[in-house]
Amino acid sequence: MRDIREIIIHCTATPRGRAVTVDELRRWHRAQGWSDVGYHYIIYLDGSVHAGRPLATPGAHCRGHNQHSIGVCYVGGLSSDGTTPLDTRTNEQRLSMTQLLRLLRHRFPNADIVGHCDINPAKACPCFNVRREFGGLIEST
Repeated sequence: MRDIREIIIHCTATPRGRAVTVDELRRWHRAQGWSDVGYHYIIYLDGSVHAGRPLATPGAHCRGHNQHSIGVCYVGGLSSDGTTPLDTRTNEQRLSMTQLLRLLRHRFPNADIVGHCDINPAKACPCFNVRREFGGLIEST
């Protein structure tokens, strides 16, 4: 298994309520020349968690950090206008994200949980403050 140092949270940058599947993300990412979907986990609007890349395979989600990270992405991240960054997570997505992060921190206790924007401030992704929301999870694990 890879040495996991970060769990990086992303959004699909799609409008509130627009469903996106792993297969659709895979097509988008392959069109950019990537070998597969860039994330390891994708959380759908209904809160279901879907596998992307295998954990043993580095992702393609955060330049310079892929080798030692896991990419978790929720569907959404833009207001209904499709341009304004916004935390659009459903209650189900919030619950599933918390559960998934707890499991990942149990498996990788030294991994820091960060948002894409914490690494690349030019990005709004994931459109919420990861450190504020999951700081307690980080400290309690």
